[in-house]
Amino acid sequence: MAPTPDAVSEEGQALAVAAEALYLINLMVVPGLAFLGIVWLWLTKRKAATALARCHLDQVFFASLWAGVLLVVANAAIILLGGYDSPNTWVVVILYFTTCHTTLICFGAIGLARALAGKGYRFPLIGRPCDV
Repeated sequence: MAPTPDAVSEEGQALAVAAEALYLINLMVVPGLAFLGIVWLWLTKRKAATALARCHLDQVFFASLWAGVLLVVANAAIILLGGYDSPNTWVVVILYFTTCHTTLICFGAIGLARALAGKGYRFPLIGRPCDV
């Protein structure tokens, strides 16, 4: 017996919520480990996922990659401005956390709210187009 459309949409919404929750966990609680969870979901569930789940999976996967790039750029700026013992370090760290990191967390919270509502979400500037 084939699953009902409601069951499929609930499964897709659950996957979208899981992806968005892992994104926030990656940024705030256990970076790296949660990213591995995002990569695993993206590699194993994306092709068979509903449009809603695929949209959220793509958004969090690529936003996580962008977050990693921004972190590397911040560390490169610290090294170029005198290393980790320099007073400039704190300027870069504070600027990174107040602009980049906080913005990514806010976008993730909006994405989680949209996933909980069963709606698609595209990250501003860095998000890929969705078919939802």
